Amino acid sequence: MAGIGEGAAGVHSSTVDGMLRRSARRVPERPALHYRDRTWTYRELDGAVTAAAAVLRGLGLEPGQRVAAYGHNSDAYLIGFLGCARAGLVHVPVNHGLTGDDLRYVVEQSGSTAVLADPDIAGRLPAGTRVVPLRDADDSLLALLSEAPAPPLPGAADAAADADAEGEAGAGGDGARSGSGPGAEDLVQLLYTSGTTALPKGAMMTHRALVHEYLSAITALDLRETDRPLHSLPLYHSAQMHVFLMPYLAVGAENTILDAPDPVAVFDLVEAGRADSLFAPPTVWIGLSGHPQFAERDLTGLRKAYYGASIMPVPVLRRLREHLPGLRFWNCFGQSEIGPLATVLGPDEHEGRMDSCGRPVLFVEARVVDDKGEDVPDGTPGEVVYRSPQLCEGYWDKPEETAEAFRGGWFHSGDLAVRDPEGYLTVVDRVKDVINSGGVLVASRQVEDVLYEHPAVAEVAVVGLPDERWIEAVTAIVVPHGDAEVTEEELVGHARDRMAHFKAPKRVFLVDSLPRNASGKILKRELRDRYAGA
Repeated sequence: MAGIGEGAAGVHSSTVDGMLRRSARRVPERPALHYRDRTWTYRELDGAVTAAAAVLRGLGLEPGQRVAAYGHNSDAYLIGFLGCARAGLVHVPVNHGLTGDDLRYVVEQSGSTAVLADPDIAGRLPAGTRVVPLRDADDSLLALLSEAPAPPLPGAADAAADADAEGEAGAGGDGARSGSGPGAEDLVQLLYTSGTTALPKGAMMTHRALVHEYLSAITALDLRETDRPLHSLPLYHSAQMHVFLMPYLAVGAENTILDAPDPVAVFDLVEAGRADSLFAPPTVWIGLSGHPQFAERDLTGLRKAYYGASIMPVPVLRRLREHLPGLRFWNCFGQSEIGPLATVLGPDEHEGRMDSCGRPVLFVEARVVDDKGEDVPDGTPGEVVYRSPQLCEGYWDKPEETAEAFRGGWFHSGDLAVRDPEGYLTVVDRVKDVINSGGVLVASRQVEDVLYEHPAVAEVAVVGLPDERWIEAVTAIVVPHGDAEVTEEELVGHARDRMAHFKAPKRVFLVDSLPRNASGKILKRELRDRYAGA
């Protein structure tokens, strides 16, 4: 076709860092980001990303190489991610709580050439790791930018980005096309799965996949440029970064990053009118609603509440709604491999279906199937499978796991769910968490729901432990409410009064807390290992 040349791919391509560049052109002087005492306009933030990309290229890093990120929440962390994206590098976010063999596994399995690291935790990295400081020890300077030119003047960042699109990012590497800047089909991130049931796997995310996921999030979650979102969960986790921070930058909103979800800091920002939107797992919402200052502070400015990763206890939701009647809730569900947002239950959809995770978002198609890949009738449990441009390309250096996950032309989520006639999904369990008790399959979620009805139960996780008689014994690990006194016998009896005896727990362990990952998901693999010989 006449007029279509070699550079056409760059003209039509849409990249992760390009979402920020468009906002910088549209609203250059609007505040884009607040972190501690620093504020970045969209023009300044985009210029810093271009400068960071230049620093990374100047270090000899080539497009397609993996660069891990091991740091706390900060503006530097975000700039590091987007700088990698603009330079054609593949960003590998690493849980900043990992140490020892767990940390070594992610860095080595990903084949990371260098690690962007905060100085206070860089010493935990494996010996011989090439470390690129994210920031100075006193956080007075973004170390990643310390050797870069001064922030570009208006338009300079655009020119630099346009030059990248014409091929100045360099050639080579195994994750980007030779001879061109990063394009829509190039890898931009390896998102390691949460590892709740097995060793984490690196989901290979392209620019195209994440851009589609941003659009799904914007539409399903009603993200607007007039919102003032607060980002307090770890940015290394895909939910905070890709469901909220990046989509909000795409629409041109004014964002604030917190080091952690500290209740008083959240209350202060809401009261000051600097935050009206918050995402947090139920554990954080429980902490906020149960905080001594919750009832005393004026939090009416909080308009949008988002939660996900685990069950939101109904009493907590009621408490929040009673104190903040104008607060609207969205339930977000998904997994790393799909960017991670797959389904949403909107604020007008909660009534009568509190346990549902909603319906698929804009760019996601979902089915519920049996072990042969055939659709099951509505109301029948089956595995959720997806087709979507948001999906990863597979798992890094794991061809067998990739083939298994994508068998039959659909991505197999590992989630067991039921679908109702209106298309709403309710997750029953992880397929790997279904318990084989005496040859009968028991969904741990069903047992957990029954135990949550007991007034002394604050949190609970149900797992199957090896048992000579039962194959797997239904076992509950329970965190009691505050000073509540409850016994194992009382909880077992409570369950047996409300469900078939073979489903009720054979044992109950009372504990102070449950192990969780950054997104709030309970690490059942760790619980199975911990209590297997108890």
